[in-house]
Amino acid sequence: MRSLVLLLAFLALGGCMNVSDMGEGVHYHMSDAGLLDHSDSRRVNNLRIQPDSFIYIAQGAFTPLGSAYPRPNVVAEVAFNGFIEYFPMVRRARAPEGLDTAMGEARAAGAHYLLYTRFAKADADDWLDQEAVDHQGADSGVIQIMLIETSTQYLIDTARIKSRSGLLAFHNKPEDLIGPPLEQYARSLLGLSSQ
Repeated sequence: MRSLVLLLAFLALGGCMNVSDMGEGVHYHMSDAGLLDHSDSRRVNNLRIQPDSFIYIAQGAFTPLGSAYPRPNVVAEVAFNGFIEYFPMVRRARAPEGLDTAMGEARAAGAHYLLYTRFAKADADDWLDQEAVDHQGADSGVIQIMLIETSTQYLIDTARIKSRSGLLAFHNKPEDLIGPPLEQYARSLLGLSSQ
């Protein structure tokens, strides 16, 4: 009798949750356990900007700490790909540059905001052969973001995104992990929730 009551309670509670909520919950817990890719984004401010804002994206010429050496302008390239869906007026620098140079180019282009990024840390797990086409393991990276208003040079927002690959995920490089959190950052600037 007791097992029947428990079974009915379990089925009743299971009927209260839809499949997409269960999928999100499973993904969250598997990511937190280190089985799937995981990222943690920390924003200083929770400000929103207009969807018609013109954003100029640049990356500093800082070589990240750690064992991996990502392409020099990869954060700006990936951020551009994540922002273009949400902000129709986006431009990026062709190469890494200093903050003053990036600010000058953003102003010359007529941008409202400069999104200045850098790869602060990038580690690749060396326990597998790095020559392999795909490798599995715990790659990790930290990127830092500053959103600066070009007219006043006021720092609107800063963010730190820490990513790590899961044991069940296959990646070639740590920079493969930064696309989803950068797209989520673009969404958060518009006040949109995660998908």
